[in-house]
Amino acid sequence: MTLDASFAVEALKMAIEQRRPTIGCIHHSDHGVQYACKEYIDVLKEHGIVSSMAKQGNPYENANAESFFKTFKYEEVHLNDYQTIDDVIERVPYFIEQVYNSKRLHSSLGYVPPNEFEALLNVNNLADTQPALMSFQ
Repeated sequence: MTLDASFAVEALKMAIEQRRPTIGCIHHSDHGVQYACKEYIDVLKEHGIVSSMAKQGNPYENANAESFFKTFKYEEVHLNDYQTIDDVIERVPYFIEQVYNSKRLHSSLGYVPPNEFEALLNVNNLADTQPALMSFQ
């Protein structure tokens, strides 16, 4: 296994394409070379995403990501017996999109899945930008 940044860059591009984050979205990561390389940072800047990195040796600053990886390991990786890279390619996106983002309830989001929370957030933001309707009697 390597820390080849091309995998991280491709994953970032895929996430941006699928999720379409708003300008000013914060991308929090650790100090891994794949997240600090010029190509990765350039993609973030190109899409108006702000890079945020935890201080070295302080996992508490990256608690959301650490929590995800703990959940990912316990609810996906340790429960499956991957035999090939194709098994991983099939299972990991399924777990993230169909389980973690669509079905799994998150206490930090008011016990709704992330996709539902994001949809509600988008509806509320859209409502905030619409002119107020007034009724006159």
